[in-house]
Amino acid sequence: MVLHYTAMTSAFAAADWLCHPDSGVSAHYVLGADGTLRQLVAEADRAWHAGAGAWGDVSDVNSRSIGIELDNDGVSAFPDRQITALIDLLRGICARWRIPPARVIGHSDLAPGRKIDPGPLFPWDRLGAEGLAVRPEPGEEGDLIADLRAAGYTAEVDEETLLAAFRLRHRPGATGPADATDRALARALARAHPVDGRTRLA
Repeated sequence: MVLHYTAMTSAFAAADWLCHPDSGVSAHYVLGADGTLRQLVAEADRAWHAGAGAWGDVSDVNSRSIGIELDNDGVSAFPDRQITALIDLLRGICARWRIPPARVIGHSDLAPGRKIDPGPLFPWDRLGAEGLAVRPEPGEEGDLIADLRAAGYTAEVDEETLLAAFRLRHRPGATGPADATDRALARALARAHPVDGRTRLA
């Protein structure tokens, strides 16, 4: 599962563009700020939403994922009704395709340095509370980069970019060099939710 924001004027405009033959992009679902859901591509079919990047052992993410575009401009909070509708949608998709929480990711997770959506305002904690996303609890420190790679951050980028993507998801607003909290969160994530060839995207 890959979550995005549209960064467009409305869900209607986003859906229209995603369906346009000149766009070169597509997604399985567009979810409006009011909770209105539009399905654009069948879940079993490929949509062009992920682009270049990787997650775990998967480098062709478009062929192995379901993409959801959330109507959001990237600087505004996500409305409660939209997140409630997203949780309902994710429950169904994850059950149908046996997608574990470690495989529900943001566009920024698979494409560090290239994409930042769904952004620092996305409420990952709400998804985590529903068992639909990971919520690592920091413990002992480990090797930051090795642990991030084990947890799924396998895109070919430098360490600073990898850290920024990890923080965007798990420590929004954190700045400066990697610290003990980063290392402890990454170790907890790698231990609790290792991503490897035995765990697949949809």
